[in-house]
Amino acid sequence: MDLKFEPLRVHVTKIALFTGIVLFLVACNVTQRVPNNKRLLVKNEIEINGKPTRDETVYVQLYQKPNTSILGYRLRLQLYNLAKQNADTAYKQWLQRKPKRQERLNRFLSAKQVERLGKSFIVSGLSNFLMKTGEPPALFDSISTQKSIKRLNSFYYNKGYFDVATTIEKDTSKAKKIGIRYRVDLKKPYLIDSLKPQISSPKLDSLFRLTAARSLIKSGKPYETETLNAERDRITSEFRNNGAYLFQQNYIRYSLDTLGTQNKVNVRLLIKDYSYRENDTAKTAPFQLYTINKVAIFTDHSTSKNEIKSKDSVTYKDFVLYSEKKLKYRPKAITDAVFITKGSLFSDNNTSLTTRYLSNLRVFKYPTIQYQQDPKDPNGLIANIYLTPRKKYTFGASVDFTHSNIQDFGISGNTSLGIRNVFNGAETFEIGFRGNVGSSQDLANPNNTFFNISEIGLDAKLNFPRIFFLFNTEKIIPKTMLPTTSMTIGYAKQRNIGLDKQNFTGTFTYNWTPRKNTNIRFDLLNIQFVKNVNIGNYFNIYRSSYDVLNVLALNYNADPSFFDANNNLIIDAGANGFINAVLGANPTITPSATDLRTIRSIVERRKRLTENNLIFATNISFYKTTNRGVNDNDFYSIRTKFESAGNILALLARASKQLETQTGANTFFDVEFSQYVKGEIEYIKHWKLAGKSVIAIRSFAGLAVPYGNSNSIPFSRSYFSGGSNDNRAWQPYSLGPGSSGGINDFNEANMKLAFNAEYRFNLFGKFNGALFADAGNIWNVFDNVEQASFQFKGWKSMDEIALGSGLGLRYDQGLFVVRFDIGFKTYNPSEQIENKWLREITLSKSVLNIGINYPF
Repeated sequence: MDLKFEPLRVHVTKIALFTGIVLFLVACNVTQRVPNNKRLLVKNEIEINGKPTRDETVYVQLYQKPNTSILGYRLRLQLYNLAKQNADTAYKQWLQRKPKRQERLNRFLSAKQVERLGKSFIVSGLSNFLMKTGEPPALFDSISTQKSIKRLNSFYYNKGYFDVATTIEKDTSKAKKIGIRYRVDLKKPYLIDSLKPQISSPKLDSLFRLTAARSLIKSGKPYETETLNAERDRITSEFRNNGAYLFQQNYIRYSLDTLGTQNKVNVRLLIKDYSYRENDTAKTAPFQLYTINKVAIFTDHSTSKNEIKSKDSVTYKDFVLYSEKKLKYRPKAITDAVFITKGSLFSDNNTSLTTRYLSNLRVFKYPTIQYQQDPKDPNGLIANIYLTPRKKYTFGASVDFTHSNIQDFGISGNTSLGIRNVFNGAETFEIGFRGNVGSSQDLANPNNTFFNISEIGLDAKLNFPRIFFLFNTEKIIPKTMLPTTSMTIGYAKQRNIGLDKQNFTGTFTYNWTPRKNTNIRFDLLNIQFVKNVNIGNYFNIYRSSYDVLNVLALNYNADPSFFDANNNLIIDAGANGFINAVLGANPTITPSATDLRTIRSIVERRKRLTENNLIFATNISFYKTTNRGVNDNDFYSIRTKFESAGNILALLARASKQLETQTGANTFFDVEFSQYVKGEIEYIKHWKLAGKSVIAIRSFAGLAVPYGNSNSIPFSRSYFSGGSNDNRAWQPYSLGPGSSGGINDFNEANMKLAFNAEYRFNLFGKFNGALFADAGNIWNVFDNVEQASFQFKGWKSMDEIALGSGLGLRYDQGLFVVRFDIGFKTYNPSEQIENKWLREITLSKSVLNIGINYPF
């Protein structure tokens, strides 16, 4: 008997074809739950003056819409169709169909269990889940269609098309289905002819005329209700920021006249006097402008108390500060955060700014600001600011379990202590202690202890709610920009059974907000000092790396002087001698490509784990966004940063005639300091589409150029590619540089380009899907890397931009999003020309990324 086995690809093709046919048949049966006298709405089309439109703001006006779809497939409708209607009723009918069926089940289970069975997931739970997750058929409703017509007419009426008319056309060519085409005839739009204000209160009339040039209602512009509403907001803001304490937006009304104007609108702006009640009698009076006569600040108000008892009060620069106990704050620290001042006009802006600044101090809970009319002055106000202090001391602790390519298992913990109002000037101080113990099989472990790695660290941060500088910076950075100054220091010591590392960091940072949603950060000093105390002990510690190197040295008959009496590489001289014989300027050993890659990886890993760094940098970053909150899906953000390092140390080294290393580099504390300039820019844009669909893009470019004392960029300031927030088809540090193919354990470079695009859509409930494409790479440029495949060579290197694509599943919990993305290498620049495109789109070569929140 001859047995013939079809290739696996044939079976895969058959399975895929069968699956496709099943999905097609299911998709064709979308009307299975549509009653005979009804039709399923499958399409809405809108034509404006005979031309089709896809404007989402227009389609939003429609009351009735087809069922949602994903790439044309109505998944939620299909889920709903799979559910059994009235499953619990059907279960009861099944029980009663045979007289003795329920009786037998009651004896076998129990009466209660039989009843619960009808509500179980197997009987009705699955159907209930499918019905809740899915969507019922969107049955055509003529009443909703008429409402849609009225809403479309109203939408365009508010845009100045007062003669708009809408008709519909029905497509019923398919059984049980219907498509609706809305034909909107706009006719000629109306333009604004004139604006005539009629303001009863003289003081408001004067205010309006002072700002009339800023009016949004202009003669000759198209009429739009939105413009009138925006003008209403502008006038209200102008009035309430210039003393009109009692004024509200509902006092502004418009009267429109279009009679005999030939498609033009005469707009009358009507603002009547203030209306109020006195002894059940309605009265009116002209609006007045109110002045702040007193600012009272209650520094220890308790929200649980209705009465305010003040035992201590201080008057400072026209502010009166009250305290139930002895005042704990320097008056200036609080009054600097208050923009409501005695003698100034009432202003909503000053109220809002004061609230923001006081909250920004982080020593009070959200403040309450109330105004009351001064009984001694009918046009005067008393501003009462109530502050509820936060707890002076806060304590926190946490424990994490970690895993990395160096540490097989680790336990890390940290504790923190926060102290508010440290120097009675609303300063905050935070100090934290952190520690880690871990296990690594790659380390020498003569005592066979499980935890053979340890690290301890101390971090401290002091924050001032002002610019802390040698002279007053109020004219350059006024307090309206909410400036802060922070100083941080950190120290960590790592012990790895002989390979000890010391790390010191320090920053001196200014932050301020020039305008809303814009932030500038200036690091006057940003210091990082890393020193490895016992580098020569590396191969005694990382024995697995040493063992591999030792075997390779024996296999290639390395120089006998590299070995000891037991025929093992001498640490550290023999190991370095063999490495130099393979990778040095004049190599004497030529290993295979695989062994060369292994040796290079060992050397690269040692370099990164033992690299000493001294970075003394200054940087400034700018960030701006139009994002108005977590639910805003139509915004952009831009971030730029420029950093310069090593210049001050270079001047000091030159002045002190600091000793140079063999390479000619200057050192401080026996460590070569880094000298470079670095710039980067990132742009993110989100577009909101229909429903919950969003298109998001990101572009990033960064370049760091070493000079002077350096010919390369330190690892902590270099770029890498790959990972859950970058190119998701590659693991972190595994892409690039250039077309090199990620031959090292830690692939990094000093130049990076990255571009990302993602289409996000709702699947059902809290589950969302995504389709994405990620492009980019890293390169070496202007540094000491000589390999051609690593280097950026201008436009020629654009064909080395890697492309990854894939799909994702997200669960939106509300506070955060759990993200699963699977990426496929769509274009791999490290492969041969014929294998670059679409050769690695298989599950075996895919990369699964798990992350929290969206990648950008």
